[in-house]
Amino acid sequence: MPPIDYFRTAEETETYEAGSVIFEANEIGKSMYAVRSGQVAIVLYEQEVEVLTEGGLFGEMALIDNATRSAKAVAKTDCVVVPVDKNRFLYLVHETPTFALQVMQIMSERLRRLNEQLK
Repeated sequence: MPPIDYFRTAEETETYEAGSVIFEANEIGKSMYAVRSGQVAIVLYEQEVEVLTEGGLFGEMALIDNATRSAKAVAKTDCVVVPVDKNRFLYLVHETPTFALQVMQIMSERLRRLNEQLK
């Protein structure tokens, strides 16, 4: 099951207009997000490093390590995202261990892509 399937029927959503900041780097993060529709850009040091579309997850690091946000997230287009707080995240990890593996895979792929960009 793709990660977005866990959130497809979520009632709690947030809507952002193109250009709106979803979160800033160095903020304390209380949620990760799943993109339900639209595009979200991940910006690191004022450089767009990734664009997420439907099904993309972002902001997960703040739930895992309790550190501040490492990048900024900006709505590249009008978008709808599903916020996932720590309690819901931990519930999913506990009840569906494959969800945790999917999140780790996403983080691993993101780190590898960033490493390639820095070469």
